[in-house]
Amino acid sequence: MDRMLRWPESGAKLAELPLTSPLSGIVVPLEDVPDPVFSTRMMGDGLAIEPLSNRVLSPCDGVVTHRHRAGHAVTITAENGAEVLIHVGIDTVHLEGRGFTSHVQEGARVSAGDLLITFDVDEVARAVPSLLTLMLIANSDEYAISWRQSGAVDAGKSRLINVRRRDPKDAPLTRTSGEVAATRHATGAAVAEKQTEAVVAHHGGLHARPAALVQAAARRFGGEVTVTFGGRTVNARSVVALMGLGTKEGDRVTVHARGPSADTALAGVVAALQTADAKDGHKENGVPAPTPSRGRLPGGAIEGVCASPGLAVGQVVRLGSVDVEPPPALGNLDAEFERLANALATVRAEVAAAIRDAEARHARQEHDMFVAHQALLDDPEIVANTERAVGTGVSAGLAYRNAVNAECGVLSRLGNPLLAERITDLRDLERRVLLAMSGEALPEPELFEQSIIVADDLALSEFTRLDKSRIVGLCTAKGGATSHVAILARAIGVPGLVAMGPTLFSVAHGTEVVLDANAGRLETTPSANQLAAARKAMSDRAARHAEALAKVGLPAVTRDGHRIEVAANIATESDARESVQQGADGVGLLRTELLFVDREDPPTQGEQLAAYQAVINALDGRSAIIRTLDAGGDKPLPFLPFPKEDNPALGLRGIRSGFAEPELLDTQLRALLGVKPLSACKIMLPMVSDAEELLFVRKRLDTLASEMGLTERPSLGVMVEVPSAALLADQLARHADFLSLGTNDLTQYTLAMDRCHPGFAEKLDGLHPAVLRLIAKTVEGATRHGKWVGICGALASDLDALPILVGLGVTELSVSAGVVAEVKAKVRTLEYEACRRQTAILMNLTSAKEIRARARALWPDA
Repeated sequence: MDRMLRWPESGAKLAELPLTSPLSGIVVPLEDVPDPVFSTRMMGDGLAIEPLSNRVLSPCDGVVTHRHRAGHAVTITAENGAEVLIHVGIDTVHLEGRGFTSHVQEGARVSAGDLLITFDVDEVARAVPSLLTLMLIANSDEYAISWRQSGAVDAGKSRLINVRRRDPKDAPLTRTSGEVAATRHATGAAVAEKQTEAVVAHHGGLHARPAALVQAAARRFGGEVTVTFGGRTVNARSVVALMGLGTKEGDRVTVHARGPSADTALAGVVAALQTADAKDGHKENGVPAPTPSRGRLPGGAIEGVCASPGLAVGQVVRLGSVDVEPPPALGNLDAEFERLANALATVRAEVAAAIRDAEARHARQEHDMFVAHQALLDDPEIVANTERAVGTGVSAGLAYRNAVNAECGVLSRLGNPLLAERITDLRDLERRVLLAMSGEALPEPELFEQSIIVADDLALSEFTRLDKSRIVGLCTAKGGATSHVAILARAIGVPGLVAMGPTLFSVAHGTEVVLDANAGRLETTPSANQLAAARKAMSDRAARHAEALAKVGLPAVTRDGHRIEVAANIATESDARESVQQGADGVGLLRTELLFVDREDPPTQGEQLAAYQAVINALDGRSAIIRTLDAGGDKPLPFLPFPKEDNPALGLRGIRSGFAEPELLDTQLRALLGVKPLSACKIMLPMVSDAEELLFVRKRLDTLASEMGLTERPSLGVMVEVPSAALLADQLARHADFLSLGTNDLTQYTLAMDRCHPGFAEKLDGLHPAVLRLIAKTVEGATRHGKWVGICGALASDLDALPILVGLGVTELSVSAGVVAEVKAKVRTLEYEACRRQTAILMNLTSAKEIRARARALWPDA
């Protein structure tokens, strides 16, 4: 370290003026300061220090030309005229002097190393977002910094910067002269500040996903944003700190924004707090929250929570929780900081690569999980706590482990299962960072040809590095159906159970087991008969699929000549290619939401047209029904900050959101009108409730087509998702080219049961007689005007329901691409007239359970 530097005698001509560090600590670039007034150099150029001491020393000889009344800031005019501002902490002006003691008066002459300010670290740190201390050249329009320090510095000893009179050749600061004059906020002038209250709308409070939404909003708008709850104030850029507030749904928090974009920042963060995420609620990703393990069942089976459905036979592969020890200390402070920075950069690059890979494969769920990991890795609380500890002499590895341990402790004490599951993610990142520090790699586990993974809990990185071709099942003692690995297992079709408890570890490595995730059981000592039955069931299923796939090119025609079109539900161009390979007759539903999610701004007309055209091209002459944006309700978008609604399922969603944002709807309609050939594009409107809404869009579509010089018009249809649309099907069919039933929403609205509520899962069945009667009513109304009716909801993929839907007169079924072949095959086994007769009888039964049982008896699988 440089020894303390002394000035030449007054009046000497100084080419460069060295300034010593006013504090001991870690140098932080100005760009990383969480306040745009500082980070954009509006206050002047300089550096920040993460303090490890509480005594502020003068960096040079000079005169105290300003001392703030709150005691947190002081300006020294150096011998060469440079105005050196020292500002302790972010937002410390609001403490009004609490925790600070000033040791100089304005006008006093000071020497380098003289004591200027002392402060109570604990009191100040608890009250402000950051203790980062700024040393800035307030008259940077006249003076330039020619050299800067980095790493650790000692107060009064280490040179921090060199400053000299600005040369005309120097690059200008990234600020205007007006900004220079307007930003004396640190020494008393006002700065844009806004504060308001918000109500947390997320079920379970600010757990991982909603905390990440708030963090993203805070980062997007810049400025300094804090959230206060229960007497605690935290940085809105810290996911872990936000989760650590322990909020619940309905809790009222205070949001404070400060900086040039305070209004915008405040609005964005409040919207993120008050708009429930689509995947937030009583369950995430369609699966109920975990329940406690119920242990071993009679006969040796172990119970668990179904995280991913399916049946599998395989050998147990026990994965122990790998504990990576922090590497030995290097004995050098700069080397430890470099080791930490390099390790974080390495893992950050790995996570970024995983995000890009997931995007390329359109693996949306995997992408979202790695984005959450990225947010945790960049969490300012963890990084700051680690750097603070390293600065005191703790090794980088041990400091990082201690920082993660502290945050895990906070989350575990909150008693929230959603937050507890994020501990696994933090531990995963800890292992990866420590491995990056040591340069070592985890040993690859040895897998059997048919492996059922058994673990206490499984980190995302552990799962993604396994050879998926050898994995047929997954079981964990801990975790829940909302854990990242459970979500990923569902996405790639691996059966899985979670929350099975410690009894799981009584199963030896290599044991052959039967995993029946649908029944929530792991048969640990299956008999020969059980193994044979499971293998036969799997073999029969595979054989049926192979046979159906071999004939997928044949049309789906009943034995008495009634044609059914079998299309696919898709979201991307790659989905479209797969649907063609699977034998789909076309696309019955293209969900356009994927183009709009996770964006600060909506996609342009050009972006949308390119995506839609790519799908049409991939279909090789087949047509696609493209649904306009279905946003709002349980599908919020960041750039559409709709107000919080007491009943979001009954609020601004579907076509109503298009009416609320007409320019957004017009842009999408223009993009759809640009598709070639236009005859291959059919437009479908979601959540239409009556003919007036349809006619409004029809008129708008005609106007836009005329403006674009088009004489051709695409087909325009509506989704029948609400009872009013089914009851008014005859009126809708008079003006629509086709009707398509969205049975998921139609069922929930008909039965008044939230389809996201796990308690209603068994009763929420589209074969309920009331739903079937509405389908019949829809077909009847469409038939009066010669229009066809399709189904694009989950009921279309239900093989039990298929004969009933055919019997009701539905002529198009849009299904998951993977079941196209089997749906086609089953249609070929049916007789249309027999289906009509039996369906008329089934609709008089009193429950979905009765109807389903009768359907299975009438039309058993081949």
